[in-house]
Amino acid sequence: MKKNKTLIAHMRESDKQPQSVWEHLCGVSEITGRFADVVGLREAGELLGLVHDLGKASENFQQYIQSGVGMIDPDSDDYVDTEKFKGRIDHSSAGAQLMFSYLKNEKDGLLTGQFLALCVASHHSGMIDCLSPSGENVFDRRMEKSEDFTHTQEAFSRLEESQRNLIMQKLSDERIRNSIITTLSTLKENSDTKDTLTFKFGLLIRFMYSCLIDADRIDTADFEHPENKQVRQYGNYVHWDELLNRLNIKIKEFENKENKNYVDELRNRVSQTCFEFAPKPRGIYQLSVPTGGGKTFSSLRFALNHAKANNMDRVFYIIPYTSIIDQNASEVRKAMNDCDEKGNPLDRIVLEHHSNLTPDEESHKQKILSQNWDAPIVFTTQVQFLESLFGSATGSARRMHQLANSVIIFDEIQTIPLRCVHLFNVAVRFLVNNCRCSVVLSTATQPLLNEIKSVERSLPIMPENKIISYEKELFSALQRTRILDERKPGGWDVNEVTRLALDELDSSRSVLIVVNTKRSALQLFQKLSEQKPDLVFHLSTNMCPAHRLDVLSEIRQRLEDKIPVICVSTQLIEAGVDIDFGSVIRYLAGLDSIAQAAGRCNRNGIRTTGNVWIVNPADENLDRLVDIRVGAEKTNRMLDDFKANPQRFSNSRLSPELMEEYYRHYFYEREDVMTFPVSEQSVIGRHDDIFNLLSTNSISTNNWKKKGLVGKILPFKQSFQSASRAFRVIDTVSKGVVVPYKTRGKEIIAGLCGEWYGNSQFYWLRQAQRYSINTFENAFMQLARSGGVREVKPESGIFYLDEQYYNEKYGLCEEPGNELSLLCF
Repeated sequence: MKKNKTLIAHMRESDKQPQSVWEHLCGVSEITGRFADVVGLREAGELLGLVHDLGKASENFQQYIQSGVGMIDPDSDDYVDTEKFKGRIDHSSAGAQLMFSYLKNEKDGLLTGQFLALCVASHHSGMIDCLSPSGENVFDRRMEKSEDFTHTQEAFSRLEESQRNLIMQKLSDERIRNSIITTLSTLKENSDTKDTLTFKFGLLIRFMYSCLIDADRIDTADFEHPENKQVRQYGNYVHWDELLNRLNIKIKEFENKENKNYVDELRNRVSQTCFEFAPKPRGIYQLSVPTGGGKTFSSLRFALNHAKANNMDRVFYIIPYTSIIDQNASEVRKAMNDCDEKGNPLDRIVLEHHSNLTPDEESHKQKILSQNWDAPIVFTTQVQFLESLFGSATGSARRMHQLANSVIIFDEIQTIPLRCVHLFNVAVRFLVNNCRCSVVLSTATQPLLNEIKSVERSLPIMPENKIISYEKELFSALQRTRILDERKPGGWDVNEVTRLALDELDSSRSVLIVVNTKRSALQLFQKLSEQKPDLVFHLSTNMCPAHRLDVLSEIRQRLEDKIPVICVSTQLIEAGVDIDFGSVIRYLAGLDSIAQAAGRCNRNGIRTTGNVWIVNPADENLDRLVDIRVGAEKTNRMLDDFKANPQRFSNSRLSPELMEEYYRHYFYEREDVMTFPVSEQSVIGRHDDIFNLLSTNSISTNNWKKKGLVGKILPFKQSFQSASRAFRVIDTVSKGVVVPYKTRGKEIIAGLCGEWYGNSQFYWLRQAQRYSINTFENAFMQLARSGGVREVKPESGIFYLDEQYYNEKYGLCEEPGNELSLLCF
């Protein structure tokens, strides 16, 4: 093949202009270095970017890309079938091999070489295993892959001499190796053991990998769509001073509210305390405030002032995956003036990220549309946060580095999945100690994350970092309900719960019923609708966020106008939803969930007291909801203990003393779950746990040693890819689907089906967050077979729901025609 003057990395579709390999390498180098600077590894990041796509300089790749864009005649001997070779030409190994082959012979070179080579070798596939679960040395096999397949030396030789010299200059720069060794040494805390330290080594590698793949996506997207600058912000945000001015206007509204009662005064006190705490240095903080105590804006007041005081980049709100993230985001967005004239989100200041609408296995074009949390205030879910740290999708991993130098507020921290506790705790310590973050654990019911038996896997929460020092006084002052333990042998059937709800409606005029499953919510909604069709409302995650917001808005208006109302909801309503019912009925669950439900009763203190009924349902199936089932079992025990000796628990079924006792039983008796165990049926193929796979990986290491490779040194032995594929925050895989809710939902679907992969698509994907739902895999497949879901464009991997399958009362339905059915768990 005749050598082309320009080695091509990408070809822009719109005008057929090429981006050269060297242009791309330099662009990614600059961005990766900037991202990595926050952990002191700017030069290492620049080196990663400079070699990551070295393989694209090979003759094989150049034939492939030039054939694909029509630069080589199909009749030429150099022409290749691009469909046949799509994804088969290895262009990520060359840069990894070049670095490792040079560095492994230098001082500390095996360690630093593997550290860097892992990032480059993984940047298209996701983090590769060092050792496979069976003990195969995957890393060395990749580094020893034949030149016939990697074209490492050939690709390097095809660069210009000045370009080769620059790469070699960086490879030989001792400062890069020294900075990696220094940064790795800073990961060690006094309490660390070998497994927690190696776990953090793995997190640092993933952090650098995140910097690289996000830089790669950004440089590619900006070349293919120069108009991206109209949408993306690249970290250039409205200054904290301006955002604080806007927030202070909202705070003044609260403080100057007419007819304030004692609840309003207590909320203002909490807000002022958070403001006074904000100038403190980075660290781990606890915000313990009873439900209804105004945590959302108080924590935001702390976060914005803390970010300004410590020169930080972003504020994250991490909300439970069962919560209504959109309500809190909407309130903050209004305060920040981040809406257009129609009230649609502008996403310049407040970004919502509920669902991954692009597929896990992304195509080249899908990669440039992935959400990378580019906003000063980001609302996202626990699922998205944990997937960014441990998940397999490159679209999730690219976001991890954005967490650095940020204030991260974990709202309703007690909802962290129990099996993620050890992963979560050590990751938080990494983010705070090594990524310049501050973390706020916010809830009315603090779990005992600082009292995990393995002290090296606990969170060190200092007494002086508890923002609210008058916690017991606050909890006592904000007791606004009467907790009625009405469990009975055999449980309550749906007819009995219906009668109780109607009786409470007569006395309090507004009733909230919180159940544990979507099936229970639909059954009870049906039954109550037969009695009071105009008064009953339903909430569940079968409804898109915009739909739920509309329902909540209508319920609030009824409450304000004193019109009778019943709301049947899954537990999503418990996580910070600002709504005030006269009475609450809660199906038996964890004591923390019951406390959260109680926070929706007499929330604003406008009544003398409100009733909170605890009932045990007769027929609710919790087999697939293990944490809820175990929480209910522990609550049964706590309620029995209270009945035997109420004075021991300050005569309150939701006292801090009883809650602490509940967590001791819930946490300590399930310590073996906290490492995220995996079974023989998982992709690992054996009993193990994800914490081990991501740290010392002892079983795989023993398998490796049994193969007789005496003297072979492999500094990092983690099974990164296998662990990420086994990692699921929730048991069942879910898929985001855009729904045609009202006119706006249909407009978004039309936009997604229109012009593709350009600036507008990025806009429509962001808008679609509020008009999407997450469907379980079996439900998605069932809908796909019946034509209920369709792809917006062939091979886009983005799906929308046919409007016949969406109902204005309860959301997603199984059958066309909007008939009620139970497509849920």
